[in-house]
Amino acid sequence: MKITDTGDLWWKTAIVYCLDVKTFLDWNDDGVGDFPGLAQRIDYLASLGVTCLWLMPVHPSGGVDDGYDPIDFYAVDERLGSLGDFVEMVRVARDRGIRVVIDLVVQHTSDRHPWFQKSRESTQSPFRDFYIWRTDCPPQSPQDSAFPGDEDGVWDRDEKTGEYFRHQFYTREPDLNLTNPRVRDEIAKLAGFWLQLGISGFRVDAVPFLLSGEDPNASAGELHSYLRALRAFLSRRQGDALLLGEVNLDRKEQVEYFGGDDADELNMQFDFVGMQAMYLALARQSSEPLRQALIGRPKLIADSQWANFVRNHDELTLDKLTDAEREEVFAAFGPEERMQAYGRGLRRRLPPMLGGDQARIRMVYSLLFALPGTPVLFYGEEIGMGENLDAPGRLAVRAPMQWSGSSPNGGFSNADASQLVAPVVPGEFGPENVNVEAQRTDPDSLLAFITRLTHRYRECPELGWGEATVVDHPNPAVLVLVNRWDDSGMVTIHNFSADELEVELELDWVPQGTRLADLLDDHGLELGDGGRVTLPLEGYGFRWLRIATPGGRRLQ
Repeated sequence: MKITDTGDLWWKTAIVYCLDVKTFLDWNDDGVGDFPGLAQRIDYLASLGVTCLWLMPVHPSGGVDDGYDPIDFYAVDERLGSLGDFVEMVRVARDRGIRVVIDLVVQHTSDRHPWFQKSRESTQSPFRDFYIWRTDCPPQSPQDSAFPGDEDGVWDRDEKTGEYFRHQFYTREPDLNLTNPRVRDEIAKLAGFWLQLGISGFRVDAVPFLLSGEDPNASAGELHSYLRALRAFLSRRQGDALLLGEVNLDRKEQVEYFGGDDADELNMQFDFVGMQAMYLALARQSSEPLRQALIGRPKLIADSQWANFVRNHDELTLDKLTDAEREEVFAAFGPEERMQAYGRGLRRRLPPMLGGDQARIRMVYSLLFALPGTPVLFYGEEIGMGENLDAPGRLAVRAPMQWSGSSPNGGFSNADASQLVAPVVPGEFGPENVNVEAQRTDPDSLLAFITRLTHRYRECPELGWGEATVVDHPNPAVLVLVNRWDDSGMVTIHNFSADELEVELELDWVPQGTRLADLLDDHGLELGDGGRVTLPLEGYGFRWLRIATPGGRRLQ
């Protein structure tokens, strides 16, 4: 496909940056980040190379799930500012070429949401079937819940009516009944509302659970039908609106959420399988687990895309690994019980997991941008933030952004530390040692390196649009990918081990006179007979090489 055929599929080559407004920058010094603070940092994000800003929940919430328990879909948390402040922030972002998407949390609401309050007034309430109720409680287990360490099951008795409501997540987050056409209409209205305020789409939370209740009308087929209807609605309202889905399932099932051959459901999905394989590969210092995961990636049609990530805003889930594989990753990167979450994942960030080894950290982020698909960064990754293991659960990785090493609270807020929405990261990876201010003027900093990666990625449509081939290599530590698109191609090479080694390539399909242009180190390489070349690679080394054919016009 030529670049002139790409239409409005802007997400295919986006740089997505996820943040929580309340932990990013506090502009009025009340201890909570806000929209005016975020607006003041849009230029920072633009200079970083961000083209899509994904905001974690901005709605008023019940306070039990860090914003993922909304009580009003048409408002913003007053601590963050007003709707006017939100629209102004979106305007500033769009002026800098940055689109904004927000979380669409419609699997459940807070138990304080007016719909649920009306639902529980009576079994005859017009809002009763907005939620999932039953007269008796079925046998249940903690493993039924999304939070097995915190919840005993997914059904809870309501004292007012004596019936049981379903909650896949916390007890105070009752599941919405998306088999109800009235609920679907309400979701369409709220989606249309936010599109009118200037956003470019939604990250859809907990997609496989949207119709997971024990409603006899619910089925996988109906869920896919609903997603198609939602996608069609958004396309009518805004042709280039994005639906980015959280679908942590096996690949075969994931493909169905793209909409199969019609590609008429989710535009983009996170590659959870690839992410988990990457951590197993890092633990083993062998690329083989990731190599196999990439080979097993289903081929997508042009409109669809994989989103790649190193760290998300939840626990770093490892649930698709076997028990033995998960224990390998735990042993390497989270040996203490307090570092683990729900028995299935880690609540840590990458730099502490890798012991602050800059060579290894940079290899991982080079890999993130080199993988075929769209890269997603979690705020603070660009400077190497760590986690706060004293915070409960997932909040360990949701500490305030670290802007300065000399200002109070890492430059996040001038409020007293006791007023902060969350404590700053303590110790080695805290703001005294890791912050934007120091790294902005250091050409060798992680911030400078990741900025270079974002700019190079934007210059390499092969990575977002191209078809990737995993190249066989005798050394299991080495991952070699060839991305080809239109009239250009790239070779990326990553060494998962600490050992220096040589990589022999044979690109016998390229024209005579082709050379390899190094896009990160500015060193070109001439190909020998049959497209052969030998490259030295340091421990945890990596190369991005453009296949520069005679007469080609790609940047080198």
